[in-house]
Amino acid sequence: MQQVPGQVVAQVIDWFAGVARDLPWRAPDRTPWGVLVSEVMLQQTPVVRVEPVWREWMDRWPTPADLAAAPTADVLRAWGRLGYPRRALRLADCARAVVERHDGVVPDDEEALRALPGVGEYTAAAVRAFAFGRRSVVVDTNVRRVQARAVTGVALPAPTYTAAERRLAASLVPDDDADAARWAAASMELGALLCTARVPRCGTCPLRESCAWRLAGFPPDAHADKRRTQSWEGTDRQVRGRVMAALRSADEPVPRVLLADAGPQPQLDRCLAGLVEDGLAETDDAGRYLLPA
Repeated sequence: MQQVPGQVVAQVIDWFAGVARDLPWRAPDRTPWGVLVSEVMLQQTPVVRVEPVWREWMDRWPTPADLAAAPTADVLRAWGRLGYPRRALRLADCARAVVERHDGVVPDDEEALRALPGVGEYTAAAVRAFAFGRRSVVVDTNVRRVQARAVTGVALPAPTYTAAERRLAASLVPDDDADAARWAAASMELGALLCTARVPRCGTCPLRESCAWRLAGFPPDAHADKRRTQSWEGTDRQVRGRVMAALRSADEPVPRVLLADAGPQPQLDRCLAGLVEDGLAETDDAGRYLLPA
């Protein structure tokens, strides 16, 4: 059972006007660079962890030129425990590309944005919408979930983004630039705050009377058997995180023996090699580990 798209959009935009979180990258004085940084930081990372780090970054490196000139070690230390630290390297690469290709000004053209290091389809669309107020199709996991439930009537979207979802997302975006940008922010906010994956707050949702999933009787997730979950404990990500924490806090290169507690030897060796290959660590002549210069 599908719901009328226009009705969904209007209700969500009206709801958002009264509940939007006061986030610094939404402030009137936001810059396109600040929005781009926020979008990269927010990938797979909750707002509560991102906001203090984003503020520190923007105080320290308020423009692409500032970050482009920063030593890699400083960038990785400032990234702290946000996770997926390769994102920090991509941001630094992106800053250098903005300086070299666009005279230090973040472009508003989607093709130019997607040509920047680390900027894909979603990030380019989000920057156009949230930094420049331009019409674009902004779809993250939150938006996919809202679309799936409110319009399509299923519990959760498919594990991979489908062509049908892409068409639906495009059809929902208002023609007007300002309305399109508001819809992008509002649909993301609804998915983040109310239409959550595990415990949706349907009783306070602005779409509670028209949600196709609710009207269908809350059918279960048809793709539950295809979704994989992995415990954090004992993973390579955990070991890599421990190593990166040790390198960020060290004033001198760290001998491998002092990293032994990060994980079992074969796994630690694999993770150390991976960190070096990814450009997140390097070794000195003595074989000790340190952050890249």
